[in-house]
Amino acid sequence: MTKIGIIIGSTRPGRNGEAVARWVYDIASQRTDAEFELVDLLDYKLPHLDEMLPPSLGQYAQPHTQEWASKIDSFDGFIMVTPEYNHSTSGVLKNAIDFLYAEWNNKAVGFVSYGSVGGTRAVEHLRLVAGELQMADVRSQVALSLFNDFENFSDFKPSDFQVEALNATLDQVLAWSKALASLRVA
Repeated sequence: MTKIGIIIGSTRPGRNGEAVARWVYDIASQRTDAEFELVDLLDYKLPHLDEMLPPSLGQYAQPHTQEWASKIDSFDGFIMVTPEYNHSTSGVLKNAIDFLYAEWNNKAVGFVSYGSVGGTRAVEHLRLVAGELQMADVRSQVALSLFNDFENFSDFKPSDFQVEALNATLDQVLAWSKALASLRVA
């Protein structure tokens, strides 16, 4: 069965990302066409990129990189839950992505973002990164506004239409994950 990782892209104390990712997981888990797993970057103590060789060589020396590579390799696709910090994604998510290469290749990725303008600028940056990693980023995305989908900027209360946006994103990630499966076997 297709396996999708839902990555919590923030480790900030008091982060909104955990509530958002759990919402994604709760809705996704009602589906029967894939397995879903939360992947919390807090559980992976990745320092600022500390591998001597480029990730594209796949010669990981550090145990934390090997553990991270094994986890990411186990998935067919991803939903990345990202905040928007300073018109981009979080440093911790970008660092986690940069640790690996082949483990991301030929996999689909969808985005659930949040911020003052829905985190859309963070997603635009992540789409460029996904392209370099040979990932298929799907068109649909969920853009959560700190003004409309949170109370007091911290209590997550998504608007009803966001469920439809999430289901469209999940549909596309699953379709592309399945379509790319033969490339991952090669």
